Amino acid sequence: MPAPLAVPAGLAVLFLLLPLLGLVLRAPWRDLPELLARPEVAEALRLSVLAASLATLLSLVLGVPLAWVLARGRLPGLGVLRALVTLPLVLPPVVGGVALLLAFGRNGVVGAPLERLTGVTLPFTTAGVVLAEAFVAMPFLVVAVEGALRSADRGLEEAAATLGAGRLTTFARVTLPLVAPSLLAGTVLCWARALGEFGATVTFAGSAPGVTRTVPSQVYQLLDTEPEAAVALSLVLLAVCVAVLLLLRGHWVRR
Repeated sequence: MPAPLAVPAGLAVLFLLLPLLGLVLRAPWRDLPELLARPEVAEALRLSVLAASLATLLSLVLGVPLAWVLARGRLPGLGVLRALVTLPLVLPPVVGGVALLLAFGRNGVVGAPLERLTGVTLPFTTAGVVLAEAFVAMPFLVVAVEGALRSADRGLEEAAATLGAGRLTTFARVTLPLVAPSLLAGTVLCWARALGEFGATVTFAGSAPGVTRTVPSQVYQLLDTEPEAAVALSLVLLAVCVAVLLLLRGHWVRR
């Protein structure tokens, strides 16, 4: 490697890894089991895992068909649609939360008629946490599955069609198995992003203990009063991220 590139590359590695190293070095390892066993921490962990799993399930149900439309559709304006549905990838999370309030809040374009007709309200509820996490995490799944659909062998699908398989049967028995590795990778990324979501969630759903307070919200609450507990919870999220990277390493290496 040329020396002019090696120096900034080394500085970039230090810049990215030093904060994580500081987190590990300052962690209260001796008190870690006790801190993680506290009721409010366990409740935040339970709610985070539940909400992230439901948000991922919602993303699978809605995101996989959307990815198919983006990859195989012949509708005009798909390029614009693709840019719009991936916008949450780059949108500031707080702005996403404000947008969710304007859409699904009690005075929102959807939230107001929804409450008037059914009595259901989404902001500041556990369902609101799921909605906010799905909003920011679903694009990760859509991008991964759409890329796999574009590169999948269409010949196998055409062969299934010539043998009499319907479009839905071909999709379920041929297309999905073809894109299964990318679907799994997108699902894991989606779940991890949902688990770590903070800005849109706290803006749209708040941070009520036992109802909407997830692990990132709990970390933020503890940072001023009990920094050791905040570090312990941060370590949990760090461990999940490392596990996700290890799980996806084989997928990326193959690509």
